[in-house]
Amino acid sequence: MVKIYTILFLSFTVVSGVAAQNQSANPKDTVKQLQPVMIKAYLSEQPMLSVPASVGVISQKQLDVQPSNSFISVLNSEPGVRAEERSPGSYRLSIRGSLLRSPFGIRDVKIYYDEIPLTDAGGNTYLNAIDFNSIHNMEILKGPDGSLFGANSGGVVLLSPVNRHADSSYLSAGLNGGSYGLIHENTALQNKSGDYQLNLNQAYESYGGYRQNSYMQRHYVQAVNNWTYDKNDQFRVLGFYSDLSYETPGGLTLSQFDADPQSARIPTKATPGAIQQKAGIYQKILFGGAVNEYHFNDHLRNVLSVFGTYVDFANPFITDYENRYESTYGFRTYFEYTGNDRKNYKWKTDLGLEWQQTNSDINNYGNRNGVRDTAQTLDKINTNQHFFFGRYVADIDRNFHIEAALSLNFYDYKFLNVYPNDETAYTDRTFTPQLMPRIALAYQITNDFVWRASVSRGYSTPTTAEIRPTDHTINPNLQAEWGWNYETGFRLRNTDETMFLDASVFYYHLKNAIVPRFNADETEYYINAGSTNQPGFEVYFTDWIIRQNNLGFIRGLQINESLTLDHFTFSSDYHDATNNYAGNQLTGVPEQVIVTSFQVKLPKSLYLFIQHNYTARIPLNDGNTAYAPHYNLLQAKAGWQHKLSGKSHFELYVGADNLLNEKYSLGDDLNAVGNRYYNAAPLRNYYAGFNVVF
Repeated sequence: MVKIYTILFLSFTVVSGVAAQNQSANPKDTVKQLQPVMIKAYLSEQPMLSVPASVGVISQKQLDVQPSNSFISVLNSEPGVRAEERSPGSYRLSIRGSLLRSPFGIRDVKIYYDEIPLTDAGGNTYLNAIDFNSIHNMEILKGPDGSLFGANSGGVVLLSPVNRHADSSYLSAGLNGGSYGLIHENTALQNKSGDYQLNLNQAYESYGGYRQNSYMQRHYVQAVNNWTYDKNDQFRVLGFYSDLSYETPGGLTLSQFDADPQSARIPTKATPGAIQQKAGIYQKILFGGAVNEYHFNDHLRNVLSVFGTYVDFANPFITDYENRYESTYGFRTYFEYTGNDRKNYKWKTDLGLEWQQTNSDINNYGNRNGVRDTAQTLDKINTNQHFFFGRYVADIDRNFHIEAALSLNFYDYKFLNVYPNDETAYTDRTFTPQLMPRIALAYQITNDFVWRASVSRGYSTPTTAEIRPTDHTINPNLQAEWGWNYETGFRLRNTDETMFLDASVFYYHLKNAIVPRFNADETEYYINAGSTNQPGFEVYFTDWIIRQNNLGFIRGLQINESLTLDHFTFSSDYHDATNNYAGNQLTGVPEQVIVTSFQVKLPKSLYLFIQHNYTARIPLNDGNTAYAPHYNLLQAKAGWQHKLSGKSHFELYVGADNLLNEKYSLGDDLNAVGNRYYNAAPLRNYYAGFNVVF
């Protein structure tokens, strides 16, 4: 790590010295002014500087410089966020917490696509269904923020499928390819005509993968149709269809990982291997809805969305073959009233409701070399989740901002075993309604320096995959996890928005933590294991050290720094049937992550992007007897952008990942049976491609 930062520092010093000479001769009017960062996470658009919450924004420009075959790299550039990909297409995501709860997939984080929840009523989110190029902005709310978004204790992610800064018609296409058989193409159309705007996206991606049995393929189509039927009133219909399949190679022991990291899981006397069982995931998703925003007058507006999702999911695994058929439908609506402006007092209030129902048929069969065999267990689970929410916001004397929010959350499910018990009546499981308050304030000490603080309660119900795990036994005794989060921080900018610093410190005490445990046959079940203590410190810093300009050799030099420091541990009551793990480091969580990137703009529309990620060692089991070693990832991308005519332009780029050729695991199997923790990530690899816009 020291060597890497020494090289980056020396490079930066040399470049800064050269550029400083050039910059001194540049007229001030050649420097490009930046627009303030705005967010829409709290129901209406506002400057990020004054938001009294830990919020991260990943803009279109940040997405453009990252590799476009996966969300992993760009998500990990945000402090407090950890994204993993055990094999191509197999995502895991955590915000300020452990991935311990997620053997695979995304839990404890709620994700929205526009105004529509992508997370279903059962708590599952299929983020891997979405193609990278179809998302143009991401907002990440860190820590429990359920007052406006319902039950969650990890955080919220908001995805924007339309670039709201692109206000004209265009047609674009892109193609890239690279190591291990990577092919990724995408096309997009935006047609703006009067009050109507149509956005269409299409993408195809296939990737052979670094390991055996890790081929991935995705077909993706997305559409958004927006009608502005009055000055501020809009109606839009949006949705996507995704057909994703990917093979799952399975975990390796340390000795297997050292001997041949590219191998798939190896057969044993007791169990077959991943290749023999043709282990993989096959998921088809149809997702869509309609959103209407209507202003009754200058003070009152309403946003209403209705939505539905259908999922066809198949998973041939080592021990069985699972089919899931899931249908979700629901609506979300809120009213916002803005009070009359006064000289020293402005306020607004929101009141809303979100309701979801997910009906799941979950069926398990024998797996005979990748072919579905005889039935083992067939179940139906119907889950209902709804909540009421309210929020009051006030600005006092222009410098003091206060927010108070509260939600009342309801959750229940009912289940029925079709086979082998042949039940005829559902069994109900209803959770006690829970209040989730949030109080936050911000004080603008100067025009460019804001201090903030907040207290919020997190609450996360068990997901369908936890209620009915791979041991095929429904567990109605599993309780929701909950806790209180306390944090404070500040934001600092300069006058032209070229520099921005965001720092926060927090403490989250989580109770009733939901975690998996494994039987001898490797099937899993879930328990409430106890409490965790989660203190942390996060910093995000960005600065155009050399301002963007039209003269000189260096036309702009930007540094981005993301720092995550935490010390998450198990509390005194954290245990399983045989052991107490009090004081141990939280499984799956590195205590330090430092991500540094440089973006250099050069003459002739050339650019260079370099990013380094240092991740500290990661405990692989609750007993902290095995660790994945720390690693340094270095990636780079260089490109040339050429203006064709008007707004038409062409981009050609090349890139490389893992330039240091690190041997590491990006997505460990935690507490794995037989110590099969490791899922090897690719060694040094390359890609190249182009984009064209008309």
